[in-house]
Amino acid sequence: MGGALSEVTPTALGRVSVRVAMLTWEYPPRIVGGIARHVEELSWALARQGHAIRVVTCAFADAPAEEQYNGVWVHRVEPFKPANDFVHWVHQLNAAMHDRASDILAEWLRDAPDAKRLDPDRAIILHAHDWVAHFSAVRLKHAYRLPLVSTIHATEHGRNQGIRTDQQRYIHATERELTAESWRVVVCSEFMKGEVEHTLNTPLDKMDIIPNGVRTSKFEFPFTEAEAAGFRRNYASPEERLVVFSGRMVREKGAHVLVEAVRMVRDMGVPAKLVMVGGGERGHLERQARDCGIGANVYFTGFVPDDTLLRLYRVADAACFPSLYEPFGIVALEAMAAGVPVVVSDAGGLKEIVEHDRTGTVVWRGNADSLAWGLKRTLTDTTQARAMATAARRKCEEVYNWDRIAGLTSDVYRRVWGEYVGSAW
Repeated sequence: MGGALSEVTPTALGRVSVRVAMLTWEYPPRIVGGIARHVEELSWALARQGHAIRVVTCAFADAPAEEQYNGVWVHRVEPFKPANDFVHWVHQLNAAMHDRASDILAEWLRDAPDAKRLDPDRAIILHAHDWVAHFSAVRLKHAYRLPLVSTIHATEHGRNQGIRTDQQRYIHATERELTAESWRVVVCSEFMKGEVEHTLNTPLDKMDIIPNGVRTSKFEFPFTEAEAAGFRRNYASPEERLVVFSGRMVREKGAHVLVEAVRMVRDMGVPAKLVMVGGGERGHLERQARDCGIGANVYFTGFVPDDTLLRLYRVADAACFPSLYEPFGIVALEAMAAGVPVVVSDAGGLKEIVEHDRTGTVVWRGNADSLAWGLKRTLTDTTQARAMATAARRKCEEVYNWDRIAGLTSDVYRRVWGEYVGSAW
Protein backbone atom coordinates (compact mmCIF):
# COMPACT_ATOMS: atom_id res chain seq x y z
CA MET A 1 0.00 0.00 0.00
CA GLY A 2 2.76 2.42 0.97
CA GLY A 3 1.72 6.02 0.45
CA ALA A 4 -0.89 5.21 -2.16
CA LEU A 5 -3.82 6.36 -0.07
CA SER A 6 -2.42 9.89 0.22
CA GLU A 7 -2.78 10.46 -3.52
CA VAL A 8 -6.36 11.66 -3.09
CA THR A 9 -6.23 15.46 -2.81
CA PRO A 10 -9.07 17.20 -0.91
CA THR A 11 -10.55 20.34 -2.42
CA ALA A 12 -11.26 23.65 -0.77
CA LEU A 13 -14.94 22.67 -0.55
CA GLY A 14 -14.09 21.18 2.84
CA ARG A 15 -16.83 19.01 4.33
CA VAL A 16 -19.58 19.99 1.89
CA SER A 17 -22.08 17.19 1.25
CA VAL A 18 -22.51 15.79 -2.24
CA ARG A 19 -25.42 14.23 -4.12
CA VAL A 20 -24.22 11.12 -5.91
CA ALA A 21 -26.02 9.14 -8.59
CA MET A 22 -24.21 5.79 -8.42
CA LEU A 23 -24.63 3.39 -11.37
CA THR A 24 -23.82 -0.30 -11.01
CA TRP A 25 -25.02 -3.52 -12.63
CA GLU A 26 -24.81 -5.47 -9.37
CA TYR A 27 -25.98 -4.59 -5.89
CA PRO A 28 -27.24 -6.94 -3.16
CA PRO A 29 -29.13 -9.18 -3.31
CA ARG A 30 -27.82 -9.40 -6.91
CA ILE A 31 -24.23 -10.53 -6.30
CA VAL A 32 -22.03 -11.53 -9.24
CA GLY A 33 -18.60 -10.56 -7.93
CA GLY A 34 -17.05 -8.10 -5.53
CA ILE A 35 -18.69 -4.97 -6.96
CA ALA A 36 -22.01 -5.60 -5.19
CA ARG A 37 -20.53 -5.61 -1.70
CA HIS A 38 -18.19 -2.74 -2.50
CA VAL A 39 -20.96 -0.43 -3.69
CA GLU A 40 -23.28 -1.40 -0.84
CA GLU A 41 -20.77 -0.81 1.96
CA LEU A 42 -19.33 2.33 0.32
CA SER A 43 -22.77 3.86 -0.24
CA TRP A 44 -23.76 3.22 3.40
CA ALA A 45 -20.56 4.84 4.67
CA LEU A 46 -20.98 7.85 2.37
CA ALA A 47 -24.54 8.29 3.63
CA ARG A 48 -23.28 8.24 7.23
CA GLN A 49 -20.99 11.14 6.30
CA GLY A 50 -23.93 13.22 5.15
CA HIS A 51 -23.99 12.61 1.40
CA ALA A 52 -27.19 11.91 -0.53
CA ILE A 53 -26.67 8.60 -2.34
CA ARG A 54 -28.96 7.17 -5.00
CA VAL A 55 -27.94 3.77 -6.39
CA VAL A 56 -29.42 2.78 -9.76
CA THR A 57 -28.94 -0.90 -10.49
CA CYS A 58 -30.42 -4.04 -12.03
CA ALA A 59 -33.61 -5.65 -10.74
CA PHE A 60 -33.30 -8.99 -8.98
CA ALA A 61 -35.92 -11.63 -8.06
CA ASP A 62 -38.08 -10.39 -5.20
CA ALA A 63 -35.96 -7.36 -4.34
CA PRO A 64 -38.08 -4.17 -4.24
CA ALA A 65 -37.86 -1.77 -7.17
CA GLU A 66 -37.40 1.14 -4.75
CA GLU A 67 -36.14 1.02 -1.19
CA GLN A 68 -34.23 3.10 1.34
CA TYR A 69 -31.86 1.24 3.62
CA ASN A 70 -29.06 2.53 5.86
CA GLY A 71 -29.65 6.01 4.45
CA VAL A 72 -29.25 4.99 0.79
CA TRP A 73 -31.98 5.01 -1.83
CA VAL A 74 -31.75 2.00 -4.17
CA HIS A 75 -33.59 2.01 -7.50
CA ARG A 76 -33.76 -1.33 -9.36
CA VAL A 77 -34.74 -1.46 -13.03
CA GLU A 78 -35.50 -4.21 -15.53
CA PRO A 79 -33.61 -4.29 -18.86
CA PHE A 80 -36.00 -3.04 -21.56
CA LYS A 81 -36.12 -5.88 -24.08
CA PRO A 82 -35.19 -9.57 -24.23
CA ALA A 83 -31.49 -9.74 -25.07
CA ASN A 84 -29.71 -11.75 -27.73
CA ASP A 85 -26.44 -11.95 -25.80
CA PHE A 86 -24.65 -10.42 -22.83
CA VAL A 87 -23.57 -7.21 -24.58
CA HIS A 88 -27.10 -6.66 -25.88
CA TRP A 89 -28.41 -7.24 -22.35
CA VAL A 90 -25.95 -4.63 -21.03
CA HIS A 91 -27.31 -2.05 -23.50
CA GLN A 92 -30.90 -2.83 -22.56
CA LEU A 93 -30.04 -2.49 -18.88
CA ASN A 94 -28.25 0.81 -19.47
CA ALA A 95 -31.26 2.21 -21.32
CA ALA A 96 -33.41 1.50 -18.26
CA MET A 97 -30.75 2.77 -15.84
CA HIS A 98 -30.44 5.99 -17.85
CA ASP A 99 -34.17 6.72 -17.68
CA ARG A 100 -34.38 6.14 -13.92
CA ALA A 101 -31.24 8.14 -13.17
CA SER A 102 -32.42 10.91 -15.47
CA ASP A 103 -35.55 11.33 -13.33
CA ILE A 104 -33.35 11.62 -10.23
CA LEU A 105 -31.06 14.22 -11.81
CA ALA A 106 -34.00 16.22 -13.12
CA GLU A 107 -35.42 16.32 -9.60
CA TRP A 108 -32.10 17.52 -8.18
CA LEU A 109 -31.73 20.16 -10.91
CA ARG A 110 -35.33 21.37 -10.94
CA ASP A 111 -34.44 24.77 -9.48
CA ALA A 112 -31.19 25.19 -11.44
CA PRO A 113 -30.98 23.43 -14.83
CA ASP A 114 -27.34 24.52 -15.06
CA ALA A 115 -25.54 22.54 -12.35
CA LYS A 116 -22.83 25.19 -12.04
CA ARG A 117 -25.42 27.64 -10.77
CA LEU A 118 -26.06 25.44 -7.76
CA ASP A 119 -24.67 26.40 -4.39
CA PRO A 120 -21.46 24.53 -3.54
CA ASP A 121 -23.29 22.47 -0.95
CA ARG A 122 -25.58 21.11 -3.66
CA ALA A 123 -22.80 19.42 -5.62
CA ILE A 124 -23.85 16.56 -7.93
CA ILE A 125 -21.56 13.74 -9.08
CA LEU A 126 -22.17 10.77 -11.37
CA HIS A 127 -20.29 7.64 -10.28
CA ALA A 128 -20.09 4.60 -12.59
CA HIS A 129 -18.81 1.23 -11.44
CA ASP A 130 -17.04 -0.68 -14.22
CA TRP A 131 -17.75 -0.78 -17.94
CA VAL A 132 -21.24 -2.29 -17.61
CA ALA A 133 -22.48 1.11 -16.39
CA HIS A 134 -20.61 3.07 -19.08
CA PHE A 135 -23.40 3.72 -21.57
CA SER A 136 -25.93 5.22 -19.17
CA ALA A 137 -23.25 7.15 -17.25
CA VAL A 138 -21.72 8.83 -20.28
CA ARG A 139 -25.11 9.62 -21.80
CA LEU A 140 -26.19 11.28 -18.53
CA LYS A 141 -22.91 13.14 -18.26
CA HIS A 142 -23.40 14.86 -21.61
CA ALA A 143 -27.16 15.36 -21.28
CA TYR A 144 -26.85 17.14 -17.91
CA ARG A 145 -23.27 18.41 -18.26
CA LEU A 146 -22.25 16.86 -14.96
CA PRO A 147 -18.86 15.49 -13.90
CA LEU A 148 -18.37 11.72 -14.01
CA VAL A 149 -16.22 9.62 -11.69
CA SER A 150 -15.62 5.96 -12.52
CA THR A 151 -14.27 3.05 -10.53
CA ILE A 152 -12.48 0.36 -12.52
CA HIS A 153 -12.67 -2.82 -10.45
CA ALA A 154 -10.93 -5.05 -13.01
CA THR A 155 -10.07 -5.02 -16.70
CA GLU A 156 -11.05 -7.35 -19.51
CA HIS A 157 -7.38 -7.66 -20.43
CA GLY A 158 -6.46 -8.73 -16.92
CA ARG A 159 -9.34 -11.17 -16.49
CA ASN A 160 -8.41 -12.97 -19.72
CA GLN A 161 -4.67 -12.34 -19.72
CA GLY A 162 -5.04 -10.66 -23.10
CA ILE A 163 -7.67 -9.60 -25.63
CA ARG A 164 -8.54 -12.30 -28.17
CA THR A 165 -12.24 -12.38 -29.07
CA ASP A 166 -14.60 -9.82 -30.58
CA GLN A 167 -16.52 -9.51 -27.31
CA GLN A 168 -13.31 -8.98 -25.37
CA ARG A 169 -12.25 -6.29 -27.83
CA TYR A 170 -15.62 -4.57 -27.45
CA ILE A 171 -15.46 -4.59 -23.64
CA HIS A 172 -11.84 -3.45 -23.70
CA ALA A 173 -12.72 -0.51 -25.96
CA THR A 174 -15.65 0.40 -23.70
CA GLU A 175 -13.38 0.41 -20.65
CA ARG A 176 -10.97 2.76 -22.41
CA GLU A 177 -13.82 5.08 -23.38
CA LEU A 178 -15.18 5.11 -19.83
CA THR A 179 -11.84 6.17 -18.35
CA ALA A 180 -11.45 8.80 -21.08
CA GLU A 181 -14.90 10.24 -20.31
CA SER A 182 -14.31 10.29 -16.55
CA TRP A 183 -13.10 13.34 -14.65
CA ARG A 184 -11.29 11.06 -12.20
CA VAL A 185 -10.74 7.31 -12.22
CA VAL A 186 -10.67 5.35 -8.95
CA VAL A 187 -8.69 2.11 -8.70
CA CYS A 188 -8.26 -0.15 -5.69
CA SER A 189 -4.52 -0.87 -5.65
CA GLU A 190 -1.11 0.12 -6.97
CA PHE A 191 -1.31 -2.94 -9.18
CA MET A 192 -4.56 -1.77 -10.74
CA LYS A 193 -3.21 1.73 -11.27
CA GLY A 194 -0.39 0.29 -13.33
CA GLU A 195 -2.70 -2.05 -15.22
CA VAL A 196 -5.23 0.66 -16.09
CA GLU A 197 -2.45 2.95 -17.25
CA HIS A 198 -0.85 0.20 -19.34
CA THR A 199 -3.94 -1.45 -20.85
CA LEU A 200 -6.41 1.45 -21.04
CA ASN A 201 -3.96 4.33 -21.64
CA THR A 202 -5.35 6.22 -18.65
CA PRO A 203 -2.94 8.94 -17.44
CA LEU A 204 -1.41 8.16 -14.05
CA ASP A 205 -2.27 11.63 -12.74
CA LYS A 206 -5.95 11.05 -13.52
CA MET A 207 -6.23 8.11 -11.12
CA ASP A 208 -6.81 7.89 -7.37
CA ILE A 209 -6.00 4.76 -5.37
CA ILE A 210 -8.69 4.00 -2.81
CA PRO A 211 -8.75 0.44 -1.44
CA ASN A 212 -11.75 -1.75 -0.84
CA GLY A 213 -12.92 -2.09 2.72
CA VAL A 214 -14.51 -4.50 5.14
CA ARG A 215 -16.96 -4.17 8.00
CA THR A 216 -15.34 -6.15 10.82
CA SER A 217 -18.42 -5.82 13.01
CA LYS A 218 -20.33 -8.31 10.86
CA PHE A 219 -18.12 -11.08 12.25
CA GLU A 220 -18.95 -10.16 15.84
CA PHE A 221 -22.03 -12.33 16.39
CA PRO A 222 -22.83 -14.81 19.17
CA PHE A 223 -21.29 -18.19 18.34
CA THR A 224 -20.57 -20.42 21.31
CA GLU A 225 -17.89 -23.10 21.26
CA ALA A 226 -20.59 -25.78 21.20
CA GLU A 227 -22.37 -24.09 18.28
CA ALA A 228 -19.08 -23.68 16.42
CA ALA A 229 -18.15 -27.32 16.94
CA GLY A 230 -21.55 -28.48 15.73
CA PHE A 231 -21.40 -26.21 12.68
CA ARG A 232 -17.85 -27.35 11.84
CA ARG A 233 -18.88 -31.02 11.86
CA ASN A 234 -21.03 -30.28 8.80
CA TYR A 235 -17.83 -29.74 6.81
CA ALA A 236 -14.94 -31.56 8.49
CA SER A 237 -14.21 -34.10 11.21
CA PRO A 238 -12.50 -32.91 14.41
CA GLU A 239 -9.09 -34.24 13.39
CA GLU A 240 -9.14 -32.58 9.95
CA ARG A 241 -7.63 -29.15 9.27
CA LEU A 242 -10.29 -27.03 7.58
CA VAL A 243 -9.22 -24.83 4.64
CA VAL A 244 -11.83 -22.49 3.12
CA PHE A 245 -11.79 -21.01 -0.39
CA SER A 246 -14.44 -18.50 -1.47
CA GLY A 247 -14.73 -17.27 -5.05
CA ARG A 248 -16.00 -17.97 -8.51
CA MET A 249 -14.90 -21.27 -10.04
CA VAL A 250 -13.00 -19.62 -12.86
CA ARG A 251 -9.38 -20.06 -13.85
CA GLU A 252 -8.30 -16.58 -12.72
CA LYS A 253 -9.12 -17.48 -9.09
CA GLY A 254 -6.60 -20.34 -9.10
CA ALA A 255 -8.90 -23.00 -7.62
CA HIS A 256 -7.20 -25.71 -9.72
CA VAL A 257 -3.84 -24.80 -8.14
CA LEU A 258 -5.40 -25.08 -4.69
CA VAL A 259 -6.78 -28.58 -5.33
CA GLU A 260 -3.32 -29.78 -6.36
CA ALA A 261 -1.71 -28.08 -3.35
CA VAL A 262 -4.16 -29.75 -0.94
CA ARG A 263 -3.27 -33.11 -2.45
CA MET A 264 0.40 -32.35 -1.78
CA VAL A 265 -0.31 -31.21 1.80
CA ARG A 266 -2.17 -34.43 2.52
CA ASP A 267 0.74 -36.42 1.08
CA MET A 268 2.92 -34.61 3.66
CA GLY A 269 0.76 -36.09 6.42
CA VAL A 270 -1.41 -33.04 7.18
CA PRO A 271 -5.12 -34.04 7.15
CA ALA A 272 -6.37 -31.04 5.21
CA LYS A 273 -10.05 -30.74 4.25
CA LEU A 274 -10.85 -28.19 1.55
CA VAL A 275 -14.24 -26.46 1.42
CA MET A 276 -14.80 -24.51 -1.80
CA VAL A 277 -17.55 -21.89 -1.63
CA GLY A 278 -18.87 -20.18 -4.75
CA GLY A 279 -20.85 -20.52 -7.92
CA GLY A 280 -19.86 -21.28 -11.47
CA GLU A 281 -18.96 -24.42 -13.43
CA ARG A 282 -17.00 -26.73 -11.17
CA GLY A 283 -17.08 -30.07 -13.01
CA HIS A 284 -13.42 -29.77 -14.00
CA LEU A 285 -12.41 -29.19 -10.39
CA GLU A 286 -14.44 -32.15 -9.15
CA ARG A 287 -12.75 -34.38 -11.76
CA GLN A 288 -9.35 -33.03 -10.77
CA ALA A 289 -9.98 -33.81 -7.10
CA ARG A 290 -11.13 -37.35 -7.91
CA ASP A 291 -8.25 -37.98 -10.32
CA CYS A 292 -5.63 -37.00 -7.76
CA GLY A 293 -7.23 -39.12 -5.05
CA ILE A 294 -8.75 -36.47 -2.77
CA GLY A 295 -12.34 -36.44 -4.01
CA ALA A 296 -13.59 -37.19 -0.50
CA ASN A 297 -11.46 -34.40 0.96
CA VAL A 298 -12.82 -31.54 -1.19
CA TYR A 299 -16.35 -30.28 -0.54
CA PHE A 300 -18.04 -27.94 -3.04
CA THR A 301 -20.85 -26.01 -1.40
CA GLY A 302 -21.97 -23.87 -4.32
CA PHE A 303 -23.33 -20.45 -3.39
CA VAL A 304 -24.04 -20.06 0.33
CA PRO A 305 -25.76 -17.21 2.21
CA ASP A 306 -23.63 -14.71 4.06
CA ASP A 307 -24.36 -16.07 7.52
CA THR A 308 -23.04 -19.49 6.47
CA LEU A 309 -19.86 -18.06 4.96
CA LEU A 310 -19.21 -15.91 8.04
CA ARG A 311 -19.50 -18.98 10.27
CA LEU A 312 -17.22 -20.97 7.98
CA TYR A 313 -14.54 -18.34 8.41
CA ARG A 314 -15.02 -18.46 12.19
CA VAL A 315 -14.35 -22.24 12.34
CA ALA A 316 -11.67 -22.50 9.62
CA ASP A 317 -8.00 -23.23 10.30
CA ALA A 318 -7.01 -21.28 7.17
CA ALA A 319 -8.54 -19.33 4.29
CA CYS A 320 -6.76 -19.60 0.96
CA PHE A 321 -6.98 -17.36 -2.11
CA PRO A 322 -4.50 -18.50 -4.80
CA SER A 323 -5.60 -16.14 -7.57
CA LEU A 324 -3.75 -15.88 -10.86
CA TYR A 325 -5.27 -12.40 -11.39
CA GLU A 326 -6.65 -10.27 -8.57
CA PRO A 327 -7.08 -6.50 -8.70
CA PHE A 328 -7.51 -6.37 -4.93
CA GLY A 329 -8.95 -9.36 -3.08
CA ILE A 330 -12.05 -8.52 -1.03
CA VAL A 331 -12.45 -12.17 0.00
CA ALA A 332 -8.99 -12.13 1.57
CA LEU A 333 -9.87 -8.94 3.42
CA GLU A 334 -13.03 -10.55 4.79
CA ALA A 335 -11.10 -13.59 5.98
CA MET A 336 -8.59 -11.28 7.68
CA ALA A 337 -11.44 -9.40 9.36
CA ALA A 338 -12.87 -12.71 10.57
CA GLY A 339 -9.58 -13.51 12.29
CA VAL A 340 -8.75 -16.62 10.25
CA PRO A 341 -5.13 -17.13 9.07
CA VAL A 342 -4.82 -16.38 5.35
CA VAL A 343 -2.66 -17.83 2.60
CA VAL A 344 -2.67 -15.88 -0.67
CA SER A 345 -0.78 -15.76 -3.94
CA ASP A 346 1.33 -12.78 -4.88
CA ALA A 347 -1.07 -11.86 -7.70
CA GLY A 348 -2.06 -8.24 -8.17
CA GLY A 349 -3.41 -6.46 -5.13
CA LEU A 350 -3.26 -9.48 -2.80
CA LYS A 351 0.39 -8.90 -1.99
CA GLU A 352 -0.44 -5.27 -1.14
CA ILE A 353 -3.05 -6.10 1.51
CA VAL A 354 -1.40 -9.23 2.96
CA GLU A 355 2.08 -8.60 4.36
CA HIS A 356 4.08 -11.81 4.30
CA ASP A 357 4.97 -13.09 7.77
CA ARG A 358 3.13 -10.17 9.40
CA THR A 359 -0.54 -10.48 8.46
CA GLY A 360 -0.51 -13.72 6.49
CA THR A 361 1.43 -15.98 4.16
CA VAL A 362 2.13 -14.94 0.56
CA VAL A 363 3.16 -17.60 -1.97
CA TRP A 364 4.09 -17.66 -5.63
CA ARG A 365 1.23 -17.29 -8.08
CA GLY A 366 0.30 -20.42 -10.05
CA ASN A 367 2.80 -22.59 -8.15
CA ALA A 368 1.28 -25.58 -6.34
CA ASP A 369 4.55 -26.40 -4.54
CA SER A 370 4.75 -22.89 -3.08
CA LEU A 371 1.08 -22.95 -2.13
CA ALA A 372 1.45 -26.36 -0.45
CA TRP A 373 4.38 -24.96 1.58
CA GLY A 374 2.29 -21.99 2.70
CA LEU A 375 -0.69 -24.15 3.64
CA LYS A 376 1.42 -26.70 5.52
CA ARG A 377 3.13 -24.12 7.70
CA THR A 378 -0.16 -22.32 8.41
CA LEU A 379 -1.91 -25.55 9.40
CA THR A 380 0.95 -26.87 11.54
CA ASP A 381 2.51 -23.76 13.13
CA THR A 382 -0.74 -22.56 14.67
CA THR A 383 0.90 -20.16 17.13
CA GLN A 384 2.49 -18.10 14.36
CA ALA A 385 -0.62 -18.38 12.17
CA ARG A 386 -2.91 -17.05 14.91
CA ALA A 387 -0.52 -14.20 15.74
CA MET A 388 -0.55 -13.10 12.10
CA ALA A 389 -4.34 -13.42 12.01
CA THR A 390 -4.62 -11.09 15.02
CA ALA A 391 -2.38 -8.53 13.30
CA ALA A 392 -4.42 -8.87 10.12
CA ARG A 393 -7.70 -8.14 11.88
CA ARG A 394 -6.15 -5.09 13.52
CA LYS A 395 -5.03 -3.83 10.11
CA CYS A 396 -8.57 -4.25 8.79
CA GLU A 397 -9.92 -2.12 11.63
CA GLU A 398 -7.32 0.62 11.21
CA VAL A 399 -6.75 0.80 7.44
CA TYR A 400 -9.62 -0.90 5.63
CA ASN A 401 -12.61 0.42 7.54
CA TRP A 402 -15.38 1.87 5.36
CA ASP A 403 -15.60 5.23 7.13
CA ARG A 404 -11.97 5.93 6.23
CA ILE A 405 -12.50 4.78 2.65
CA ALA A 406 -15.68 6.86 2.33
CA GLY A 407 -13.69 9.87 3.51
CA LEU A 408 -11.14 9.33 0.75
CA THR A 409 -13.95 8.94 -1.78
CA SER A 410 -15.58 12.14 -0.50
CA ASP A 411 -12.32 13.96 -1.12
CA VAL A 412 -12.37 12.79 -4.75
CA TYR A 413 -15.96 14.01 -5.18
CA ARG A 414 -15.15 17.41 -3.69
CA ARG A 415 -12.01 17.79 -5.74
CA VAL A 416 -13.92 16.96 -8.92
CA TRP A 417 -16.76 19.36 -8.09
CA GLY A 418 -14.33 22.16 -7.29
CA GLU A 419 -12.49 21.68 -10.58
CA TYR A 420 -15.76 21.36 -12.48
CA VAL A 421 -17.23 24.60 -11.09
CA GLY A 422 -14.06 26.46 -11.99
CA SER A 423 -13.79 24.99 -15.50
CA ALA A 424 -15.24 25.86 -18.89
CA TRP A 425 -16.49 22.22 -19.17
